[in-house]
Amino acid sequence: MPVGSLRVLPLSGDRYRPVGGTGQECKRMALVGRDSELKYLDELIAGITERGGAVLIEGAAGIGKTALLRELPAMASVAGVRVLSVTGTAAERELPYAGLHQIVFPLRSGIAALPPTQAAALDAALGLADLPAPSEYLTGSALLTLLSDRAAERPLLVLVEDLHWLDRPSAAVLAFLARRLESEPIVLAATSRDGIATPLSEAGAEVLSLSRLTDDEAALLLDTGVPGLDHPTRSRVLAAAAGNPLALTELPSNLDAGSTELPLTERLERAFGLRAGQLPEPTRTALLAAALDELSVPQTVRAAAVLLDSPVDEGVLAPAVDARLIDIDSGAVRFRHPLMRSAIPAAAEPRLRRRAHAALAATLDEHPDRAARHRAAAVVGPDDTAARDLAATAERALRRGGVAAAIAALEQSAYLSETARLRAERLLRAAELAVETGDRDTVERLLGAAGELTPRQQGLATWLRSGFDDGVGEDPARVTELARLAESVAAEGDRDLAMRILWGTAMRCFWSEPGPAARRVLLEVADGLGLPGDDPRIVAITAYVAPFERGAAVLRDLRARAGTTGTDPEMDRCLGSAALQIGAFDLAARFSAAAITGLRAQGRLGLLTRALAVRAWSCARTGDLSGAATAAAEAQRLGPETGQHFMYALAVAVGAEIAALRGDFDEATEAADRAQAIGLAVAARPVLATVQRARALIAGGQGRYEDALADLRRVLDPADPAYQLALGAYTVGDLAEAAVRSGRTDDIEGIIGALEDTGRHTPAPALRIGLRCARALLDPTEERFAAALEAGLTAWPLERARVQLAYGEWLRRQRRVVESRAQLRAARDGFDALGARPWAERARRELRGAGETSPRRDPDARDALTPNELGIAQLAAEGLTNREIGQRLFLSHRTVSTHLYRIFPKLGITSRGELAAALRIAGE
Repeated sequence: MPVGSLRVLPLSGDRYRPVGGTGQECKRMALVGRDSELKYLDELIAGITERGGAVLIEGAAGIGKTALLRELPAMASVAGVRVLSVTGTAAERELPYAGLHQIVFPLRSGIAALPPTQAAALDAALGLADLPAPSEYLTGSALLTLLSDRAAERPLLVLVEDLHWLDRPSAAVLAFLARRLESEPIVLAATSRDGIATPLSEAGAEVLSLSRLTDDEAALLLDTGVPGLDHPTRSRVLAAAAGNPLALTELPSNLDAGSTELPLTERLERAFGLRAGQLPEPTRTALLAAALDELSVPQTVRAAAVLLDSPVDEGVLAPAVDARLIDIDSGAVRFRHPLMRSAIPAAAEPRLRRRAHAALAATLDEHPDRAARHRAAAVVGPDDTAARDLAATAERALRRGGVAAAIAALEQSAYLSETARLRAERLLRAAELAVETGDRDTVERLLGAAGELTPRQQGLATWLRSGFDDGVGEDPARVTELARLAESVAAEGDRDLAMRILWGTAMRCFWSEPGPAARRVLLEVADGLGLPGDDPRIVAITAYVAPFERGAAVLRDLRARAGTTGTDPEMDRCLGSAALQIGAFDLAARFSAAAITGLRAQGRLGLLTRALAVRAWSCARTGDLSGAATAAAEAQRLGPETGQHFMYALAVAVGAEIAALRGDFDEATEAADRAQAIGLAVAARPVLATVQRARALIAGGQGRYEDALADLRRVLDPADPAYQLALGAYTVGDLAEAAVRSGRTDDIEGIIGALEDTGRHTPAPALRIGLRCARALLDPTEERFAAALEAGLTAWPLERARVQLAYGEWLRRQRRVVESRAQLRAARDGFDALGARPWAERARRELRGAGETSPRRDPDARDALTPNELGIAQLAAEGLTNREIGQRLFLSHRTVSTHLYRIFPKLGITSRGELAAALRIAGE
């Protein structure tokens, strides 16, 4: 871009005008070369009332991120937008929700108007109430509502400087927010060093990557900022600065700050250190204290006085202000650039740094967590007092939801512990927390530093190394090893840890196939714990490990508990998963629905995603396609956000089944391909099994029955990666239909025989229903069809309609045409109600062949809605307000309003009051 065409946004006046000249424009030279970025940001803010969003400005230190960010308030002023600001700092990185506090404080009067659970979440996160730590998602939902309410009065611009230094809980909340701003008059703009992964980039924020200035732009900036340099010096500065704006303004006065072979960031840091070194000693001392924490002017002065052992006043900071190292902002000391802050302690002797930390610990005695960190930094070698203080800091951080801060405090506490036992316990506790955050590298580092462990501690360490993704991708042979580990841990007296290991190991039997021997070992260990057989944890473990051998006991316990749901959502979720394992899909849907309600209220989106996936899978099998679609869509939305990519893949595979049942074959094929790509990479068997059933439904719906048979046989072949012990058995009805319609019944005799043997030892509802259907299809008699229809299909409308269709087809081919019509009519009506269009059309064709005209079904208005829209419409039809719907779905009420605006014309209605009738009529 020619230099003459560069344009920047001034603080006031016209929006754009050329850079050049003197005065105000010369002060703005840091923005040279940023014309396109300025224009993009200006347009984003100018269009804020139409569409919100998030943008992340990335680049190297000194590249101009802050200068660009600080232009945005002027743009906001022109657009009538209110600005909220937050700055991340290294000193506050371990203080949970320190960043959130900066955002919420100006809006705190609005907290009382939030829904009670959201208000409580913010109060707890900010330390305004002594409440248990809320989840980051519930806190994020509260922030979204608070900002959305204020944005309804006046659009909002949220500025985040140095996101990479922001405390982790606040960064996670901002990522939650960024995913939900499209319908809000809110723009989130943040800066971050390049090469550092941030939650905001993972949330899909638009990224503006700032590159080095061109040679012409760099020359213009240097000549304007530092005119009159001689040619050799000018050339050295341009070469050393390498297009970095900060370097172009700072290196001319410190050109000899280190070797030219040093990285530019280090050279700049040395330059700032040299500048600070020229200040009076009291000022240097005050700067050192200020560089080690975020301090007010009085705190800085007090710490300096302790260090100097003599009184000082606020004037001690004046030379640093004159040297352009710091500013005094609202009574606080602010370094003008992070490199200026880091340069001060880097230049200080270690002994002086420790003394400064000790002075800060004494100065900040009213802030126990900050004081504890400084006290720890001030000691050399083990110190139990400092270690205990840090352990207490970790517990306080956990109460406020600061898991990352707790890990850091526990790790430092461990290294200061005077005994090996305490050191190991604290490192193991930190590793447990790191597993919760999904941080494998940190877990390995912490466990590697734990040293010699007791047998119990060794057991915990072994388990923690296996605590990711339910063991997906691990060697299935580890199941036996982990089962024996649980046994030894129980023998040591820690039955709670043993149960946790057993539960995680049992889930490996779902995602992989360890073989009969490993399953027997798991059962043996579970039985040996001495817990009652109806203990819900034992029920769930047993269902995963032995869905057929112990199916009768599990089913009995589940039915006994079906009327007591709603008290413990996590337990409801486990029991829902157990019901799925034994083929009680109606019970799985019921338990999962109860779990979903409770987990929503608690803001536990990780477990909520799992419960949604189980409900989607179960509802798709029983025939509640609307319920399955809404649950699957939400699980797909939350899966990536909560880092559960295999649950996301399972939900996508269920979406493929639903699309196939509805006759949307292209959509089903695309979804199946997407889920398979994830499942194949790690041999996630439930994902691949569900994909194969989806492909079979596509093939069957298109009349390609041999392909459908081949797809289903893979699910029942132990040598195939799509084999899954329980899920495969529950496809027996599909398998028999594909074999009969393709004329290949001989191919499945062995499979059916084996499943008949299994069925004699288990009451698994899905297997029994499937076997009765298979018997009727493979060797049709009136008695067998009657038995299939009497198999308790009230809660299984899809299976009932499929049996009725097959029965009616058989009756017609037996020339019992009049009798066939009743079954075919019932099948048609059942498929119509469920939205299974290909099967409904097949029933219509059979009815026409039986001499009965069958009116074509009017399109269901609900079919025009996306699964997300359908879920919102159903909640609105129940009478929930937009705010209540948003709270339930972790969306803003404005987003809900936008969805309803799109829903009404699709349903042919104009008001909220018509929703219930429209959805009811559509479903009839």
